[in-house]
Amino acid sequence: MRARVSRRRRGQEPGNRDRWLITYADLITLLLIFFVMMFAMSRLDTTKYDDVTQALQNSFRSGDSILEMGSGLTGTADVNTTRNPPSNPEDERTNTGSEGADVLSQRELAFRQQEQELQELMGVIQRYVSDNNLQNQIFVADEPRGISITLSDRFLFDPGRAALKSGSAPTLAKLASLFRDLNTPISIEGHTDNVPVGNGSVYRDNWDLSGARALSVLRFFIDREHLDPTHFQYAGYADTRPAGDNSTEAGRQKNRRVEITVLRQLQQ
Repeated sequence: MRARVSRRRRGQEPGNRDRWLITYADLITLLLIFFVMMFAMSRLDTTKYDDVTQALQNSFRSGDSILEMGSGLTGTADVNTTRNPPSNPEDERTNTGSEGADVLSQRELAFRQQEQELQELMGVIQRYVSDNNLQNQIFVADEPRGISITLSDRFLFDPGRAALKSGSAPTLAKLASLFRDLNTPISIEGHTDNVPVGNGSVYRDNWDLSGARALSVLRFFIDREHLDPTHFQYAGYADTRPAGDNSTEAGRQKNRRVEITVLRQLQQ
């Protein structure tokens, strides 16, 4: 009896192992149906596509471009604005090219005129220095930023002071007469050596002294010679921009100076 039951169970085992194939076959069938439906839905209707494409092309061709200040596709955009002129190379050269060339040429002419004035100014000052034997007191140089006029402190001030000497007035008045008709900014900069100011000085330090000396020269031009103050700027740099060696007396003397620079810069 037991042998008979065992043979029956062994005979049923192969059938039980193959039942998963039914589920697998159902899954494959469902996937096939899914992809068939997706493929059917994704097929393009060429007739409708051509109709839509033609309609869009007609709309853009007949529409007034907003980029050209038109009314757009709906006809409602920028209805109160003026359209740009047609893009014509001849019109562009006539309307904008000549105007741009005129502006550029005017600026170039202004720079050339300024450069001519600067060279003439330098020549006049050099002749004045030579005629009055001031070669050791006034130095003129053509630098990239402009015409630099360096005045020694011995020519302008007493030691440790910022009040102008009376003997410097004729030279400063001569410079003022040359600056009067210039249409360019003028920078006045005070410089000192690295020796600290004395304890009894009215100035706190070399910064204060250099700024006061530059201001004294500026005041001469504005208050006494009545030059336009909008053409001037001034600053004090103490000993931060030396022109000579502060370890020697000759170098320190060279550093104590006021520089007046007529800048290569057009007024706004």
